[in-house]
Amino acid sequence: MDHGAAFRSLYAADGGVRAVFSNKVADYVASRPDYPNALFDALGAYCALGPGALVADVGAGTGLLSRGLLQHGWNVIGVEPNPAMRAAAEHLFSQHSGYRSLDGSAEAMPLADASADLIAAAQAFHWFDVDAARAECLRVLKPQAAVALIWNDRVQGDALHNELDELFAQHGGARRAAMLAHEDRADVPRFFGATVPQQWSWPHEHRLGVEGLVSLAFSRSYMPARDSAAGRAVEQFVQRLYQRFAVGDGVAVRYTTLASVGRPS
Repeated sequence: MDHGAAFRSLYAADGGVRAVFSNKVADYVASRPDYPNALFDALGAYCALGPGALVADVGAGTGLLSRGLLQHGWNVIGVEPNPAMRAAAEHLFSQHSGYRSLDGSAEAMPLADASADLIAAAQAFHWFDVDAARAECLRVLKPQAAVALIWNDRVQGDALHNELDELFAQHGGARRAAMLAHEDRADVPRFFGATVPQQWSWPHEHRLGVEGLVSLAFSRSYMPARDSAAGRAVEQFVQRLYQRFAVGDGVAVRYTTLASVGRPS
């Protein structure tokens, strides 16, 4: 079963991948975590990325992964189908000569053949048409270059995440159910084919104030709009949650950063 196709179909009536995050950009910027330095160090060593290497950040969103790539001295092309998210990244990196962004997707990258030293996709694989994305990655990658699929997974069993899961289950509906079905990542081996990818993981943590925690809840694609009755109930619930879990000036949101890296075959 293609879980990704089932998941994407639930957003088709609302404009699909190109439109789904248009009203969530501010919440995304305010709340989503970055990525640990260890990830970029590992990518640089494993993929032999020298200064000025070209990385295509597919599903770049607001630039959370791109920031770390740029800080490590690589040039980045952010490939992003959503205009509002692409504009947020362009604003963030407006003074950085190593960054440019393009309207595109994993299945249709506006990049030349054999041009990328690495293709990276963070929190984006569930939107891929796996077979089309694999073919497009192989077209764009330089010989021997690899793809890195990256996730920040919320730590299961963590008390804060348990409370957030109950909230997401209450409001997420069919879209959340489809995402959970896809989060087993059963399509990852199909993407890499005969290649057994290198696997890495690291603990990661992101601190948020009360408004950041509220934004984290609303940044989920399946959550209701802030100005709806359901949205107002969500905001009140998360504010109470913050009071329970805050230490000092914030809450610690715990993640495990995962990466699968290899050349599809």
